[in-house]
This record gives sequence, structure tokens and C-alpha cells, in this order.
Amino acid sequence: MPPSAPTSTSTTRSSTTTPEPGRELIAIGPVETHLIQRTKKDPICAALLDPENFSPRQAAEVASNAIKAGASLVLIGGSTLANQGRLDAVVKAVRNHVARDKSQVPVVLFPGNITGVSRYADAILFSSLLNSTNPYFIIGAQALGSTEVFKAGIESIPMGYLIFGNNTAASFIGQVNSLPPSKPELAVIYSLAAKYLGMRTLYLEAGSGSGEPVSPQTIRAVRKVYDGLLIVGGGITTARAAESAAENGADILVIGNLLQSPGFEGPLREITKSLRKHR
Repeated sequence: MPPSAPTSTSTTRSSTTTPEPGRELIAIGPVETHLIQRTKKDPICAALLDPENFSPRQAAEVASNAIKAGASLVLIGGSTLANQGRLDAVVKAVRNHVARDKSQVPVVLFPGNITGVSRYADAILFSSLLNSTNPYFIIGAQALGSTEVFKAGIESIPMGYLIFGNNTAASFIGQVNSLPPSKPELAVIYSLAAKYLGMRTLYLEAGSGSGEPVSPQTIRAVRKVYDGLLIVGGGITTARAAESAAENGADILVIGNLLQSPGFEGPLREITKSLRKHR
């Protein structure tokens, strides 16, 4: 099912009044619009770069090679990032490289904490970790980081975030009440909550380095009730795994750990090729 721009009170403005500066409701911006339109054609692949694992120069090279291998989106962020200066340097390097390559690929932040905001990015996935047991990751970090996003003036994409499994850095740092793979109905109720709260994007995450991607049954069950952009990541290292997720409704497949392997371009190219036949 191709995503559509959902209608809700969060994106509707009065035709008879003009909001004061700074009081505009969160509308769908150009990056989100681009992703919605792009995924109507085919599911796409996103390259996820953790600044803890790459120097700015390395990140720029990996991003460029990932784009040449077919990636349509670059995400930058990580669960343990603590160095704001390093994040800025990585984002700037990647954006400069993308610009030199004359690529139309957006560079989007995927923050794990308040240190994940950089004014040099095209947009930010402003996410709430819905199945965390700690209110800090549901709304606390978001409140603390909101002024930085506002001052940076970058596009914000509201996103619900769900983590499966309990043996990854993301699940440990986020203090999650892990969703069992055998219970897709639990993912469904969180997905409906995200939808009704106006979160136009939903990320199903198995965790970086996970040996098991999110199950096809879970993706399929969520897709039946959620009509926004559906992102799936964690444990996707083969074309077959990516194709399975796409067949069951994923719009964006996130590839992270694979990018740290020498010669990742070949497997990544096979993954992106496998996504071109599911719309």
C-alpha cells in the first residue's frame, strides 16, 4: 500500500486566518513530501550512519558510495552519540559530498537523544520511543530538544518509534518494554496509537546489529492499520530480507551495520535492486 499524506488537525490550517510567526502548525515539509512521493513508486533504501563509527571523511565516502549503490536517503544518528561537534562535522561532510555529487538524496537526522540535533541537516525524524519504560524517551528528551530543532529551523517529521528485541544498544539505552516477535497484535496497538496521535511516520526497529529483522507477520499486521510512511530497520543485510519487508508493506528499509563492512556496495546494490518491483 503506497503511503499518502494523512489528513489530520495537525496539518490543517484555517483558510481565513494567518498564524502569527512561530505559531504555524506542523505541516508536511519538502523532505517528507519527497519521501512520500518517492515511495509511491517503489520502496526505498536508507543508509544509516552512526557518527560514533565514522570520521567525517569516512562518513562522506560511505554515504556517497551508498547512494551510488542505490540508497535514496541518508540517516545520521545513533543510540550512544554524545559529541555534538562530531555530529555537526559528520552532517556537514555528508551534505557537502552529496551536493558535489549533485544528488537529490536528503540527509536526515535520526537522533537517539538531545545530542542528535544538527542545524546542517535537511530534516529530523522527531521521534517518540513509544514502548520505552522511561518517560524521558517518550516525551522528556523531545521537550528538551525541541528548542534546538526550532532554532535550527530544520524540517521536523513526526515519528513513532518501536523497538523489538532486548539485546541491542537501542533497546538497552531506550529502556524498552520489548515487543515480542510472536505477538504482532501488540505492535498493531502501538501503531494505531501513533496514527491517532498524528505521527505521520512509524519506525519498526529490530536494533542495530540484530540477528533477526522485524518479522514479516508484524510488518504486514501494522501495514493493515497504519497508512503513513512505514520504516523498517535492524538485521536487514540481504536482498531477501529487504524484499520480504517490502512485500509486506515497508516503505523505507534502513541499512546500518552492513555499511561498516568492506565491499558493502555489492550487497547494498542487490538490496536496492530487489526493491524495484513492489508497488
